[in-house]
Amino acid sequence: MTEQQPHQFERGTDGPKVIVVGLDGSESSLRAASYAGGLARRQHALLAIVYVQPVMAAGAAMGAPVAETTGEIAEGLVEEIRTAAERVKGIWDVRWEFHTFHGDPFSGLVSAADQLKADAVVVGASESAGHRFVGSVAVRLVKAGRWPVTVVP
Repeated sequence: MTEQQPHQFERGTDGPKVIVVGLDGSESSLRAASYAGGLARRQHALLAIVYVQPVMAAGAAMGAPVAETTGEIAEGLVEEIRTAAERVKGIWDVRWEFHTFHGDPFSGLVSAADQLKADAVVVGASESAGHRFVGSVAVRLVKAGRWPVTVVP
């Protein structure tokens, strides 16, 4: 006669498969990307690095080259990531993709997480004092309650 083990709930996976991290070049977002990269490496997950390209209708209407400037920022971020990944190749190996979305940071990250089927979202803490009153992107993502959200200081 065999002894029956109590049934344990198992979701079917051993952790996140896609981790989305928001990156805008700020110190806080770079720390978030480093944290998310370590998490992705340990979980053997895909690291989806997301830059949300702002849409500034007022600046564009006044003739400012907004799309060019934000496009250059995205290209610069990709180059930084590639350089860093190349430096640690073979030591610190993680699968990653870079994505650019358009809009405000909150809506862009929500779209990214939905489209990429994120299991977790990582963002840097806001460096703006005004967010104490209005609410930061991180707080809004947590309140959305659609994915586990990690906020990196």
